[in-house]
Amino acid sequence: MFLFIDDIISMKEGRKMKKRILSMLIAAIMCCVLSMSLCACEKEQVATKDEATIATQALTEAIDPLWENATYKEDTTLGQGKVAIDVEVEAGEKSVTFTINTDATNLEDALTSVSLVEGETSEFGLYIKKVNGIVADYDTDKAYWSINKDGEYLVSGAADTAIANGEHYELVYTK
Repeated sequence: MFLFIDDIISMKEGRKMKKRILSMLIAAIMCCVLSMSLCACEKEQVATKDEATIATQALTEAIDPLWENATYKEDTTLGQGKVAIDVEVEAGEKSVTFTINTDATNLEDALTSVSLVEGETSEFGLYIKKVNGIVADYDTDKAYWSINKDGEYLVSGAADTAIANGEHYELVYTK
């Protein structure tokens, strides 16, 4: 009888051992699966950084439709010449800075020589209606482009504003 009881105890311990081994094997498999899924998420995040940049730019345009038709959406250098001026175009929540290299002596000639601005010419000079593809028409929606130099509003027009190397101007969409 004691042998029979010893056999039963051995069988129970064998079952317990099998259960432990099976539990440990399942736990190891689950750890491997979890590790693989975390690695896959990390690779997906790296791949979507460019997609995130594109999505952010699209969101900016959706929030601020002024930039939808903009010719340049990032800082750019334009033209050739001995004089270099910086022109920051500000519209809505976004701005882009242009470094314009030119031989022009006034702001209007520098801006038109690189096709950054368009408008109507009158006895007062150029009435700027479009900057970098962004339209501001006072007659239509009471918007206009103000011209600033180092943050200060200019009372003269672009044609009457002499330029010098290293100066900074802002064309600001104003409504």
